[in-house]
Amino acid sequence: MKRLILLSLGLVISSVAFGWGQKGHDVTAAIAENHLTKKAAKAVHRILDGQSPVYWSNWMDNASHTPEYASTKTWHYLNVDEGQTFDEARRIPEGDVLKAVTEIADRLRAGGLTPEEEAVNLRMLIHLVGDMHCPMHLGRLSDLGGNRREVRFFGRKTNLHSVWDTDLPEAGHKWGYTEWQQQIDRASKAEQQKITAGTPADWARETHAICTEVYDATPEGTAISYDYVAQFTPVVEGQLLRAGLRLAHLLNEIYR
Repeated sequence: MKRLILLSLGLVISSVAFGWGQKGHDVTAAIAENHLTKKAAKAVHRILDGQSPVYWSNWMDNASHTPEYASTKTWHYLNVDEGQTFDEARRIPEGDVLKAVTEIADRLRAGGLTPEEEAVNLRMLIHLVGDMHCPMHLGRLSDLGGNRREVRFFGRKTNLHSVWDTDLPEAGHKWGYTEWQQQIDRASKAEQQKITAGTPADWARETHAICTEVYDATPEGTAISYDYVAQFTPVVEGQLLRAGLRLAHLLNEIYR
């Protein structure tokens, strides 16, 4: 019983501290898998020992709580405080989501990793590209990315970070991750090319701009209800689609 309680507490902490809930990361990975080239798909299949990117999409949230990967806790976000531009944000030595995505992609691209090193880096990239597109992961240091901004979600006391991680996606659509992929993964080739243009820094900067809009629309104590869900569900859809397409773009480039 004690072990079960500790496990439950760990899962709660994970959902508060990190990015999209499990569903969001699964959707990102499923969209990415749908857009891999044959060569990239073959490489990913080999590296992940035959398992899907979806299988590993939430692995890093739990891994970051273990002693072996404790140093990666700050890799899930990049804080940009109020009044700062994205480029003025203080960067912490331990790393952030932009640094992690950039450096992991570079390592995978360079090659020379052991099979275990390559697998770990790939699992991390699958997760962190998703985190980069969760608006509150480019949130303010002053409120820990919205974790300290109290709001009410259909009357329930919670915080802005948790709303965007899990509550809002689940309220927007009661779908499994495969249904999410089928319903939002419909961009034309021209739209896909536009979405995947730029660099990870450009993508993070875009997420920060969305995060700023979220803060403006959600003052402390906001009572979130149907209007808010209707307003921001399309934003969630857009960010999950961007994350999936961009993850596929990186993997296709790495394993070309």
